[in-house]
This record gives sequence, C-alpha cells and structure tokens, in this order.
Amino acid sequence: MIEIALFGNPNTGKTSLFNSLTGSYEYVGNWSGVTVEKKVGLLRNKQGHLIDLPGIYSLNPLSKDERVVTDFLLHESFTEVLNIVDASQLERNLHLTVQLLEFGKPLIIGLNMMDVAKNRGIDINERLLGDLLGVRIVPIIARTGKGCDELSKLLVVTSTQRKEPLNLYYGSAIEKGIDKLSQLVVGKKKSIIEQLPPLRWLALQFYEGNKVVFDYLQKFISSEELEQLLLETEAKLIEKNEGKSLHQAIYNVRREFIDKIIAGVAKRNKADKLPLTERIDLIVTHKILGIPIFLFFMYLMFMLTFNWLGFPLSDALDAFFSGPLTEWLTAGLVSIGASDFIQSLILEGIVAGVGGVLVFVPQIFILFFFISFLEDSGYMARVALVMDRLMESVGLNGKSFIPMIIGFGCNVPGVMAARTIEQPKERLLTILLTPLMSCSARLPVYALFVGAFFAANQAFVVLALYVLGIVMALILAKIFSSTILKSETSVFVIELPPYRVPQFQTLARSTWDKGKGFVRKAGTFIFAGSVVIWLLSYAGPHGLAVEMDDSFLAMIGSVFAPLLAPIGFGTWQAGASLLTGFFAKEVVVSTMNIIYHVPDVDSLQGMLAGAYTPLSAFTFMAFVLLYVPCLATTATIQKETGSVKWTLFAIGYALVLAYVLCLIIYQVGRALGYA
Repeated sequence: MIEIALFGNPNTGKTSLFNSLTGSYEYVGNWSGVTVEKKVGLLRNKQGHLIDLPGIYSLNPLSKDERVVTDFLLHESFTEVLNIVDASQLERNLHLTVQLLEFGKPLIIGLNMMDVAKNRGIDINERLLGDLLGVRIVPIIARTGKGCDELSKLLVVTSTQRKEPLNLYYGSAIEKGIDKLSQLVVGKKKSIIEQLPPLRWLALQFYEGNKVVFDYLQKFISSEELEQLLLETEAKLIEKNEGKSLHQAIYNVRREFIDKIIAGVAKRNKADKLPLTERIDLIVTHKILGIPIFLFFMYLMFMLTFNWLGFPLSDALDAFFSGPLTEWLTAGLVSIGASDFIQSLILEGIVAGVGGVLVFVPQIFILFFFISFLEDSGYMARVALVMDRLMESVGLNGKSFIPMIIGFGCNVPGVMAARTIEQPKERLLTILLTPLMSCSARLPVYALFVGAFFAANQAFVVLALYVLGIVMALILAKIFSSTILKSETSVFVIELPPYRVPQFQTLARSTWDKGKGFVRKAGTFIFAGSVVIWLLSYAGPHGLAVEMDDSFLAMIGSVFAPLLAPIGFGTWQAGASLLTGFFAKEVVVSTMNIIYHVPDVDSLQGMLAGAYTPLSAFTFMAFVLLYVPCLATTATIQKETGSVKWTLFAIGYALVLAYVLCLIIYQVGRALGYA
C-alpha cells in the first residue's frame, strides 16, 4: 500500500483536501498550526494512506509543529509527495515546492483555490507549469471536492514513476560546500549511505540553517567540523561575491527560478476594483474598529446561544429528563424490585448529576456552531491580526491569541496549539495563560447562574466573563513577560485566507468534532464523578442515607466554606462544588444538582436564588472562570512544558488570581450597595 505525504503552506486547504481524499475528518481552521502532529487517513479508493503534516512555509522549522515535517523527511518511509499549492499565492507556495522537488520523491501538485485566483484576476496555465516543474498538476477546489477524484486516481499512477531530484545551481561556493559535506558523510558512514535522505538535499538544508538537519548530521560528523564547514563556505561565498549569507544566497536562487516560471505561466489581469476580501478587511481589521467589531460578533453569538436559540432547546431537554425519563426509570426500578439504595443512586445520583449537565448540550453545540462559522469563514484569522498590536504591548504577539481562541472551545487543544509559537518563552507564557480562557465546560455553570440571576442580560453577562478572562490574561502577560519570562522580540506573520461561505456539512462536522468531547465526558467522567459525589452525599460518619448536612460531602465542603465567605459564597455547598470542579468544570453543576436534590433546572435555579445574591452569583462565576485549570488541562500543561514546576505555578497563580480578584469584586460591590 502506498504512503503519501501531504505538504503545503498554512491555509492552502490542506486539511480540507485530506478530508476529501480520505473521508476522515480532521479539525479545519484558518491559521497556521491547526495540524500540530502527523495524522493518517485511508484513501477512499483503499489503495494508500495519506499523511497530513503541519502547514509550513519552508522546511526550515521555527516552531515545534514545523519540526515534525523535517523529522518526517529524515526518519520516515513514504512513497510520494502530494503538494497542495494555493493558485492565488503561487510565488510564496512554490518555495516549499522547490525544496520538496530537491528531495527527489515522486511528487504531484494539487493546484487549489483556482476560483480565488480567477476572482483576483490571475490566470494560470497549469499544464505549462507542470511541464516546467516536471510534475503532474491537477486543478482542484479542495473545499468543495472539485477535481479531487481525478487527483486521487493520479496519486496511484504517480507513485510508480521514478523522480529525479530538482538540481538548481547555487553558485561555485555553495556547490563546493555541498560536495565537501557529501564526501564527509559518505566517508564516515559508507555502510548506511543508502538509508540516508538525498545528500544534496541534506547539504542544502544544512547551509540554509536547518537546526534539525544540523543535529541529524552530528551522527556522522562532529559539531566542530560542521561549524567549520559553515564558516568556510560562507567565507568563500562572500569572497566570490555570490552573496552575504548562505541562507539568503540559496533563497535568491530559488526565487529567481520561481520568478522565471511564474512569468511564463501566470497572467494578472488588472482588476477594476479591490477584491471583496480586501474591501471587508479594510473594515474588520481597522486599527480602531477591529476590536469593537470582534466584541459585537461575540455578543451576537452569545445572544443566539443564550437568549434566542439555546434556552428553549435546553428547557425542552430539561423537561424530558425531569418528566418522562424520570417517570420511566422510576416505574422500571419499582417493577424489578430495586432497593431504595439503587433507586436513589440512579435517580438522585446519575440522572440528577449527568442529566443536570446534559440539559446544556444544545447551548454548547450552538456556541460551537457559530465559533466554527467564524473560523471557516476566515474571520478568526483576522481576530489574531487585530489583537496583534494589543498582544505586542504585553510581551506577546497575535499568534499567541490563536491558542486562546481555540481555548474558548476547550483549554486542552488551546494549550497544545501553543506549539506553533516560535519563541520558547512566548510559547510557555501562552501555555500558562490559555487556561484563563472561558472554555465550553464552564458554560453550564454560566447558563445555570445567568438564568437564575441575569435573565434580562444573559448574553451581556456571559460576554463580560469571556472578556474578563482575556483582560486578566493580558495583564498577567505584561507582568510575567516583564519579570519571570522576559523574551526576545518576535515577528508576527499570519496567513489571511480569503473569506468564504462555509459549507453546512463542514460546519456540522466541525461542530460535532468540538462538541462530542463534551458528550463523551458526560457519559464517562461526569457519570463516574456523579456516582462518587452522590455516595459522599448519601453516607456520613453515622451511616448511610443521612441528612445532606451530615454527609461526608458536607464535611469536606465545610473545610473550605470559611475561606470562601469573604468572596460571597461561604457555604459548604459552594466549597464542595468548587472542589469537584477541579476534575472537570461541568461537575460543578452535577454536584449542585445532587446537593440540592431538585427535579429540574428551574427548581435548582430557584434554590440558588435563595443561597446567592446577584453579586455573589457573578463572583462565583468569575471564580469558576479563573481558579485552577481542570485535571485534563493540568495534565496537558505538564506534558507540553515538561516541567512539574511550571505546572504547579499554573495552578497556584490561577488560584491566587481568582481569590484576589473575586475578593475585590465582591467587597467593592458590597461597598457600592449591590450585596
């Protein structure tokens, strides 16, 4: 079975093409770094595997995810290369194509976004382009699947064709350097020379400054010899007036080659007016209007989620759980003679705990649908651009806002997405701050409390919590980047894809991909948590079936109650709920359903209205937003940083921040008469 490696620049439709050719769905986004590790899918024709690699501009890696690509070329076995190229950005995309052609594997190009190129007044002769590059080219529109069937058929044919590496002349100094490095490798390891990547390609990557290749070559040549070879070759380059640096000299040769090709195959017609994408960008990326427009879209999204669409659906689901489902289960349990213990476990533990979270599934899926819409339309990439100026002022750049946006769905992939950031300290800082973003797991808590206390302003209150998380992240970024995590200045580069109307099928898949984790947690983690919480509420020092206030759960919650009193909710019920929330934020709602033992959400909200004030309710939501990351996020932080110290720091600073900020909110609110 053939193994096909899929390469391409970010935002060229690479992952959409992967989905179209394999039928497998992977997350599709509009920025660099969505695919952070290798993914494999079986072709629809069952004749090969397609390996989806991270989007890159060059084989010279800058970030962790880009390193995956060079490591793949150095160590993995594969049959051919499928290179997706954006027809509307031909010059930039072909720099990667040239490097892949120099590697020497059979290669086929999927020339994507032909429709976008045409709209921008660019006509491309794809047949001539294929002849000049010596490869097969198939025009495609990956988003709709147009041309993908023909491409799939040609992949099998291309894999059997022998391909000679592209051999550009880089000047006498570099060519002599290539020969010398090749001789050194062959002289040291003759026995395994056939297992190595092409030596000329290795040498070019080495002289370009590819750190991964430099480390790889140290298996055969000492670092001192390699450093000396670099110095000698660069000295000869300058002496012969062939360039000032090896990297620039190699780049210039490739650019000249690409320019000659484009001059022959691409014709640009003068457009009568700016393309639609650029006209929209003049407004949504405006330096003054950009952030207000982003906040408006967020507010509109929350209005749809909470006021207009979400609560009617949640109310219907709640009525089903508290009505027919409970009645059917009660009748069934009585008919089989289930004990009081089993009946209480199922009805008061599992149904109350899991059902109390599942009633908010419609709101979560609606939110994910609109987030997916903004991503697939191309707008979210603009948000990162708009935020760059603000992020730069606090020691980060716009690329750091991308993991935070992803964190709105779930903090775990948000933390993992920080791999795309080149600067190690910026990457670490982004990892530490991403858990402050309000993820979907916090949404059931918000929905519960805003429905009880802020019914007339639900969208505004939830938006305020999201903004609070962002503002706290920015303030801490400034503090940390000025003290414990000082880093070098970085440059922000992001691809702005053209605006598109997302396909409904793609939106549905993306929404399900984001939301299925929430449903899966309800059936596993929250299920198990609800059983444990119910057992703690059912048992006490004096036996089973005790009063709730005499249970083990009340004893545990009472330990934290005095600490929580200054911030507005000094009850054992609040303490117990927040403690279980460390395992998963949704469990806060499960715990409250079990503690207050109510049949439906409306009844629970009525109970909460007697235990909280609007001020203490808002403070509670703010605390849930900011206090310790959930268990899964904590484990991911440890994995990504490789440091127990930074993981404990992420937990500690969040807890201190949550307590201090909520103390200020509550005490100032009381002083102003809002208690």
